[in-house]
Amino acid sequence: MQSIHFISGLPRSGSTLLAALLRQNPRFHAAMSSALAPLVSANLDIMSSGQEVSLLMEESQRPAMLRALFDTFCRTTTEREVFIDTNRSWCAKMPLIADLFPDARVIACVRDVPWVLDSLERLFRKNPYENTRLFGNDGERATVYSRMESLARHNRLVGYPWTALKEAFYGEQADRLLVVDYEILTKAPEKTLRLVYDFIGEPWYEGHDFDNVEYDAPRFDEALGIQGLHRVRPKVAFEPRRTILPPDLFKKYEHMDFWRDTAGSRANVLATKRATREDTTTA
Repeated sequence: MQSIHFISGLPRSGSTLLAALLRQNPRFHAAMSSALAPLVSANLDIMSSGQEVSLLMEESQRPAMLRALFDTFCRTTTEREVFIDTNRSWCAKMPLIADLFPDARVIACVRDVPWVLDSLERLFRKNPYENTRLFGNDGERATVYSRMESLARHNRLVGYPWTALKEAFYGEQADRLLVVDYEILTKAPEKTLRLVYDFIGEPWYEGHDFDNVEYDAPRFDEALGIQGLHRVRPKVAFEPRRTILPPDLFKKYEHMDFWRDTAGSRANVLATKRATREDTTTA
């Protein structure tokens, strides 16, 4: 089986950019979220207690079945030697990953939560003729306040990966986790990428081009009704900007960056000091 690692973390925090950079290496496969994590969750569900299938299986068959699923998915997706899969849920599956793949590592891309929400709000406003599927009804999408509240709930686009990351950060497998701040990645892409290579135990690839990065998924974004969600700019760069969120709303979600305090965690962290009301434009 190919070597396997995972990208997870918060949305609008550089995970697509990181995947786009890694895939420049001809040995690596990396992309936006794939079907792998949902397939794993579905199989776990059908094999778990309370399901008829669980009565027809031995306990030892469960990990074997999941390893076969990973192996089949990776081999039929690419022949490249290193498979790096992206999904927000991997941080919530650290014990499973550690048991199935002892050498696997998880890279979690992060960004201060107000700036994650700011980035999503910008995309929403760029698509004024579309009721994006990011919101379930007119009440949720009514104003910037209802939109941000909806996204920040524990089971939604921002709240879920935030809580999953916090679980991984303080969990038993935290030493398998590398937290990468978006500002670090965009300001020092080569240095950051070299540290990622060291973390996953792979030799450095000299062919990385930080001025010509390519990735986009227009069909997927159109299906969600929000264009540009997975579009990466060609040049990796840090671009300061002012937030479009009202001051009270921005302040409400400040200081949720628990990863800047590593006390009580064995996670590896690449992060800057606390951000001000100026930040970078998401790739």
